[in-house]
Formats: sequence, C-alpha cells, structure tokens
Amino acid sequence: MKRTNDGGARRIVVISTGGTIASRWQGTGYAADASGDDVLATAPLPEGVTVEVVDLFNVNSSLMTAAHQLALLRTVHETLADPGVDGIVITHGTDTLEETAFFLDLHHTDARPVVLTGAQRPFGTGDGDGPGNLYDALQVASSVSDLGVLVVFDGRVHAARGTVKTQTLAADAFSDPSADRLGRVGFSRVDIERQPERPAPLPLPAAADKADPGAPGAVQLPRVAIVTHHSDGDPFLLNAAVDAGARGIVLVATGAGNATPEIAAAVADAVARGVLVAVTTRVPAGPLAEIYTGGGAVDLVAAGALLTGTLRAAQARIAVLATLLAGDGHGTGDTALLRRLLDGPVRAEPALATGGSRSASAVAARA
Repeated sequence: MKRTNDGGARRIVVISTGGTIASRWQGTGYAADASGDDVLATAPLPEGVTVEVVDLFNVNSSLMTAAHQLALLRTVHETLADPGVDGIVITHGTDTLEETAFFLDLHHTDARPVVLTGAQRPFGTGDGDGPGNLYDALQVASSVSDLGVLVVFDGRVHAARGTVKTQTLAADAFSDPSADRLGRVGFSRVDIERQPERPAPLPLPAAADKADPGAPGAVQLPRVAIVTHHSDGDPFLLNAAVDAGARGIVLVATGAGNATPEIAAAVADAVARGVLVAVTTRVPAGPLAEIYTGGGAVDLVAAGALLTGTLRAAQARIAVLATLLAGDGHGTGDTALLRRLLDGPVRAEPALATGGSRSASAVAARA
C-alpha cells in the first residue's frame, strides 16, 4: 500500500542521540559530537514538514546502556504526550540501534510513528549517507501510522522486531534475515508492503522515571548476560554470569537451539534460582525448534529455558530485560510475559515440523 504525505503540515520531533551520523574526526578516530541541529542542517526537509530537535545525549552507540535506553523511552513518551506531534525520528548509532528500536517498540502504545535512522559514514563527509537517511526517516514519520517503531535505512523501511545490523560498513546496513522488509521509501513516497506483527505493548516501566545516563547507579537495573555456546563449550561462563548476579541469561546456542547436557543442567540450576533463560542461535536466519536431545533444544526447554523464535541475541536480551523491568524479575508471571514477548512471526522449512516437536509444530502452523 502506498503512503504519501499529502503536503499537509506535519510536526516531527527529531531526538538526537549521537552515533556515526553525528561523528566528526577527533584526531585519531571518529566520535559523536555534532548537535542535533547540526545533523538536521545537512538534510532537506520533506514538503510540509516542520522539525523540532531534542538533544538528548551524544554517544557512540557502542556505549549505549539500559539507562540511556530508558531515558530515551521516557522522552519518547513525553514527546507523544503532546497531541500536536505527528511523529518522532531518532538519530542513533548503528552498532546498537537494533536493541534500542526493539526496546522502544515493546513499549510503544501510540499509533504515531517512531522512526530510527543513522549513518554508516561520518558527519560531514562528501559521500555521507546520513542526510539521505534522515530525509527518508522524516518522510516515513510524516506519512505512516499504526506500524510501531520502525528502522529506516538506505531507502528501506524495516519493522523494529527482527531487524539487525547485517553489514559492518555497507550502506544497506540493516535487514531481518528471517523476514521481508516492511516497505521502501523514495521519490517522496512511502510504500508499505506488509503489516508488522507485534505483541501487546508494555506500559512504561517504573525505572524509566529515574533513569539517568549521566548518573550511573541512580537506579538499580537488572543484569542480563549473553553467553555463547561453541565447540568445547561448557557451563563455566553461564554459571559465572549467574554468580555475578545476572537475573536473565540469553544462551546463544548452535543450530536450531542446541548445546550440551552439562549446559542444560546449568540452565536448570539457573532457572531454579529464579533466573530467566532464553535460548537463541548463532545461525543468522530461521527459527529455533525442539528437535534434538543430548543437550539440544528439547533438553533446554525441559530445563526451563524459552526459545526465542527468530529473535537473535541482542533483541532476545532486550526481551528478557523488558520482562524484568516490568516486574520483580521472579516467578511464573515473568516467564509467561517473556514467552509473549518472544512469540512473533516465524517461518520454517516443512522438514522442521517433525518428531512431535512443540516449537517446530507451532512454527509450521504459522508458516
């Protein structure tokens, strides 16, 4: 379906958070230091769009923390409390953009769009992609509704859920390896090709009221660790994360969600201690499925872990974090909520739907 700004006045708020789109040469490398107004001045404005800029913070996104993300979430909700705002564009570094976009989307209750964009080439370079991406993001933010939080990059429109950075340096930095893009933008028009599937949004967490990136420790936030399985893998790092106080673990398994009997036993111990455990995979695309025993997904689920569908490690971690922020981090209620946040659009080859696998059967039913 085609979405075109009819030329009517649209008021868009741009929230600047740093990243490559705001990075200038510092003598030994690039770092974010350009203001939101400086970044906005590089891009033309779509017809009928007026823009207000909020300089929230200015960091390389590899430095992003949950406190930054909570402060941004609070700012988004405060901005949308103004009924005169038609949409929001967030300029953000690409390294952790997928995490912030998904975190915002899990808490996005408004029909008005929130669009994240950035750049692969630094501010002020002659061949920079930032101005074009920002123009496209403004065009999308002034044209669509009821799509949740979006990522707009290199002429493509992506749903927040499932979208990850797939290119370190190339301009087409983002995609969902397990699903098609949401749409495209160009030549003053926005074409939306499908409707994203999203779980019911969460309310603003209490921690968002107090989160302050400039005052680390101002609010105690739950630790959620990512542990990767590999050949020679053992439970040492998983156990270390739990002993260090992790209230959530994302296990990056092999294949469709497989590890070892020893790791499955460590998962059971962690779950018994009230830790939420989610299992994702190192494989770029496709869903997880309960196919194998011997430490595979069958055993991990039996130990109390939840499979993440097509969500990969960074966004699976955000789902666990959001679950913990929504409650006290313990009990069956948390598990039920995490299951709902992890549940989403997945596709599988028919061959996976064999052997009485619960996850595989559910995947096949959705395909």
